[in-house]
Amino acid sequence: MLHRLLGIIVLIGSFAVAWFLMTLNDFSEMPLALPETGLIYELPAGSSLSAVAKDLEKQGYIKSALYFQLIARWDGQAGKIKAGEYQLDPGLTPRSLIDLFVAGKVKSHALTIVEGWTFRELLVAIKGHKSLKQTLEGLNDQEIMARLGYPETDPEGRFLPDTYHFPKGTTDIDFLKRAYNAMEQYLNNEWAKRETGLPLKTPYDALILASIVEKETGQETERPEIAGVFIRRLKKGMLLQTDPTVIYGMGERYKGNIRRRDLREDTPYNTYVHKGLTPTPISLPGAHAIHSVLHPGKGNSLYFVAKGDGYHQFSATLTEHNSAVKKYQLKR
Repeated sequence: MLHRLLGIIVLIGSFAVAWFLMTLNDFSEMPLALPETGLIYELPAGSSLSAVAKDLEKQGYIKSALYFQLIARWDGQAGKIKAGEYQLDPGLTPRSLIDLFVAGKVKSHALTIVEGWTFRELLVAIKGHKSLKQTLEGLNDQEIMARLGYPETDPEGRFLPDTYHFPKGTTDIDFLKRAYNAMEQYLNNEWAKRETGLPLKTPYDALILASIVEKETGQETERPEIAGVFIRRLKKGMLLQTDPTVIYGMGERYKGNIRRRDLREDTPYNTYVHKGLTPTPISLPGAHAIHSVLHPGKGNSLYFVAKGDGYHQFSATLTEHNSAVKKYQLKR
């Protein structure tokens, strides 16, 4: 009789275990109750598996916090979940969600550093990005560069324009470090492959000239030719005479027009007054502008003037240039 009773208990236990494993497996493969468009789920730093499971159950995404924890522990994933912001798409199951949390495949945000921006404009964009953690409030340029590890470095031109992807909570300083390192790497690689005979002594000289080329034209096809004009002027000891440097030297006083007296003002950045390059870059030059300066266009042109359509007219002599100015500028 006792043996028969024990047999019944074992049989019932076996059925119970089998039923439990079946329901657990069904739960693990059951799609989460998510909106058709999916949702963003943020897993805070320091969150335990238990807290995450309870929150998912509370919000109605899963039916059982206990089953969710059991699956994670069964798979050996319980202590491996990573904090961050996750994109949860329809069709996701509890098991695949755990895999997502363990892999740390957090949602990526992006910020584009635009070619030709100044460092001030870059800081405004960083401050306005809600997914970046702000730590630089109240710091001046020198203090920011000190935080980056370059206390004696002027920040202008030092950050490579590009689109950078990052998880929510990335600090503004980490974002800047990434863009700074990207510029250092690209500039040094390009410098190593530069053409011979350039009147540029250091990679920083190339960065300065590239920033001027960047501000002179938005047309990628023109940059090598404009770089060639400036390279030839530097070789001949001519003034660069480029308006963007005057504008940069004017700072906040610039209101959209350059007057004759502005061209004569003795600021360190006025290339109508001072020969050679400006003391620092005047913008954040893009990769193509840097490449153009180190591989300038061939020819004999020493002048150019805007034609009003986004492009420029190039001239080899002052007489030709004056005629182009009359044609494209004075008539306007």
